[in-house]
Amino acid sequence: MNDFLKHLRQNRTTAQKCGSGRPRTARTAANIDDVNDLVLRQEEAPQTHRTIRQISRETGIHRSSVERIIRHDLLLKCVKKRHAHELLEANCITRLTRAKQELRKFPGHAVDFVFFSDEKVFTVAPPVNLQNDRVYVSRSTKKREIAADRLLRTRPTFSKSLMVSVAVSKLGCTDLIFVELGVKVDGAYYRDVVLRQQMLPAIEQLAGDVYVFQQDNVPAHRARATIEFLRCETPAFIPPDLWSANSSDLSPVDYCIWGRVQQCVYQKPMKDVDELKQRLVEVWSGLWQTVVDDTIDE
Repeated sequence: MNDFLKHLRQNRTTAQKCGSGRPRTARTAANIDDVNDLVLRQEEAPQTHRTIRQISRETGIHRSSVERIIRHDLLLKCVKKRHAHELLEANCITRLTRAKQELRKFPGHAVDFVFFSDEKVFTVAPPVNLQNDRVYVSRSTKKREIAADRLLRTRPTFSKSLMVSVAVSKLGCTDLIFVELGVKVDGAYYRDVVLRQQMLPAIEQLAGDVYVFQQDNVPAHRARATIEFLRCETPAFIPPDLWSANSSDLSPVDYCIWGRVQQCVYQKPMKDVDELKQRLVEVWSGLWQTVVDDTIDE
């Protein structure tokens, strides 16, 4: 405290003199350049990413110093990559062409009348992201000394599952349509059971005979018999030659709504398929229409 007051009286400031303090031994200009080369190398050479541990090993700089160089000297932060479908130049041209054709056929105000449909498989065992599932132990504890039941997250090899189909729009949403257990959803089942008996009658009850039906490009959907069925049984639908492949971002159900449902369904563990089905119905009945509207607007 005395040294601090003396410094304040002499210099009339609390700032340190230039060059005072602990000298930099690791964060030198040469080391900063070396770290910068290794960190940013992936921009010109993809798939050559180096972790902080690898950079530390290659340069001989302590890992904590590498972190400080990246954060304070280079002013960089780490952004995690995500998986996505690769779009070649031909794919981009096709997406742009189809989008323009689709907008000409279905202008912006027609979006309110589009029923977006999609299917998803839900399992009794919840999906797990092990990346953030950690166990903390004392520093003196070795990994082999930790009980196996604390380190292993077990699940059945083949968890029971349900396939669910639904259609949503700004005019309303259908109830969940459950595919019968053990049934393979081919073109015939999709047309005769999912569409004819359940989904299309539910849509007509909500919208009458003024709506546009949308589906993705899975084989059962783009079968010739299915396309002919939709051409005869719906006022309008978006055919496969207008819907871009690998375009989950264009479907509100796949883009957002299934994720919200999954997050609510797996808040508590379930014992069997019947409980999973009940949980899905409860979550779906509690989904607000405003959530659907906002997702479609996005």
